[in-house]
Amino acid sequence: MANSEVISLASGYGNFAPPPAAIERATAVLRSGQLPISSIEGLPALRAALAARYAASSVSADQIVVTAGTKPALFALLKAVLRPGDEVLLPTPNWFGFWKLIEQAGGIVRPLSLAAADNYALHPATLEAALTPRTRVLLLSNPNNPTGRVYHRTELDAVLGVTRQHPGLFVLSDEIYNFITFGAEPVPSLLDWADPLGQHLVVNGFSKSLALIGWGVGYLVAPATLARACAAWQFSTAAAVPVPNQLAALAATESASAIASQLLAQLAANRTLLLNGLASLPQVSCSAPEATYYAFPDFTAYIDPSLSPEAASAAFVARLQAAGVGVVDGATCGAPGFARLSYAVPTGDLQEALYRLRNELQ
Repeated sequence: MANSEVISLASGYGNFAPPPAAIERATAVLRSGQLPISSIEGLPALRAALAARYAASSVSADQIVVTAGTKPALFALLKAVLRPGDEVLLPTPNWFGFWKLIEQAGGIVRPLSLAAADNYALHPATLEAALTPRTRVLLLSNPNNPTGRVYHRTELDAVLGVTRQHPGLFVLSDEIYNFITFGAEPVPSLLDWADPLGQHLVVNGFSKSLALIGWGVGYLVAPATLARACAAWQFSTAAAVPVPNQLAALAATESASAIASQLLAQLAANRTLLLNGLASLPQVSCSAPEATYYAFPDFTAYIDPSLSPEAASAAFVARLQAAGVGVVDGATCGAPGFARLSYAVPTGDLQEALYRLRNELQ
């Protein structure tokens, strides 16, 4: 019997209150009278503060463009570098939104399947074998959405050892969950590495790690000439991000460590609750995610083998929906039979969702 009210563990947004400092900074400028208009690249103070975050990498403010969220940053970069027939190599599982973004930007998606049994390792030999003359971009998310996997320095060193041998290849890293990590080491940024060939592109934002949900502020970091091209595209297609939103992002940038620490403290108990709940389910396996606020369990024991993997995965997700639990179908991320579950929800909702899930599977 269907539950009257579905509990969604599918949302990509957490249940976080916006940082008080961000609200105060935005409110002050709203009360000051007519709003100032930002340059299309973003407020100099925000771009300087973001550049300072990557100071060890000598990133300058003219490499940064502030965008209306992270999706426009991704799209602007892809649109700027892709040529007709170019392919984007996408290690999977990965965020379901990448497929449409790449297609809309004129690229062709080339999935590169990684294995849960191998902890989603991206081996240099596997990467090298997957590259073709048409590969223009290697697109990473670090931390990975949906798996919560973090690619640390040794692994990225090996990956970049391959990409440096292909000067026409860009490496694009989506790092929007970078502060939501329970690991002992911080998540490395692609910008931590020297980039003599101008291959490294990064996007980030404020809605996941810094609690500015719905404020619509993201940014891209690229070689200066490419950043200028992205700013020109933004000028021709949109307006600059509103100043109150940028000032809120500036306040969040200045207090990033404290904000992230508060979010991690808020998430810790739910993370344990979800992982313990999943471990108690028969025939379900789930590696502990190091980062993000998702788990990505394997439910393949419960899908219908008479259907195609994608159809069977969708049918299983529909079954959970009917049981009152909304999840993201792993097939949309390149992993049929898996599902993404968020624990950035009220604890009572998570407890009830796990109860419903257990009842349905048992």
